[in-house]
Amino acid sequence: MKPILSLHAPPAGHWVGDGFPVRSLFTYNGLGQQINPFLLLDYAGPTHFAPTTERRGIGQHPHRGFETVTIVYHGEVEHRDSTGGGGTIGPGDVQWMTAASGILHEEFHAASFARQGGLFEMFQLWVNLPAAHKSAQPRYQTLAGATLPVQALPGGGHLRLIAGEHGGARGPALTFSPMNVWDGRIAAGSTVDLTLPEGHIAAVVTRRGILQLNDAATLDQAHLAHLGLTGTQLRLGSREGADFLLLSAPPLTETVVGHGPFVMNDSAEIRQAYADFRAGRFGLMPATHA
Repeated sequence: MKPILSLHAPPAGHWVGDGFPVRSLFTYNGLGQQINPFLLLDYAGPTHFAPTTERRGIGQHPHRGFETVTIVYHGEVEHRDSTGGGGTIGPGDVQWMTAASGILHEEFHAASFARQGGLFEMFQLWVNLPAAHKSAQPRYQTLAGATLPVQALPGGGHLRLIAGEHGGARGPALTFSPMNVWDGRIAAGSTVDLTLPEGHIAAVVTRRGILQLNDAATLDQAHLAHLGLTGTQLRLGSREGADFLLLSAPPLTETVVGHGPFVMNDSAEIRQAYADFRAGRFGLMPATHA
């Protein structure tokens, strides 16, 4: 079994803009230093929003040096960026935005969801880029839920592959370094043994329910376990059923220096990122909504 190095309860929540009530389960100044290339994980919701004609979300802002991965479970999110990329994703869908050399983007609740209101729930993960790829061209990937391979797990559970491989199937996300980003469900009363590649660090988060991990720890909702390098086996179980997110990758052994929306390898690169942003070198957003 992979060793459990630490367990983490969720912190107090905060708002990102006026549309995303999040708990930052880890950040690049904390656990993200130890599980690089995974830098930050925000869990938004579950929160019920009343109907509105207002736009809820966060307006134009920059990023450089990493990727954002948004996984929607309830609600709808509209994204636009300075490459011309974007779209609307809903339950089961994923967007994988590569900021790399620099991008401007905005994220709002989709207009149709805002008008109707309802339950909103999503993860946003920040994935570090190796130094050799931090100056790559920005790009945007829409990963429709229907395109994600789904593997049956014992007892009626399932595993969705967003990135990486399992059981001969591969998730559709294009990544700059090897990694697994999976989500899934453990059926009530079942236990599942998953095999991870040799030499991967890992993190497991319970999204719903209570998860039993390696017959040694219990993870309540929004709790996280950090797993070490050794071993390849991971045992997940649940008495009542549980949903989870699993991240694993070879460690990216490069210095992480982050400030606000930029994550680079040293402070000089952070200063340059701010200078480039102020000079307008991240491009321009498309025409705004009427």
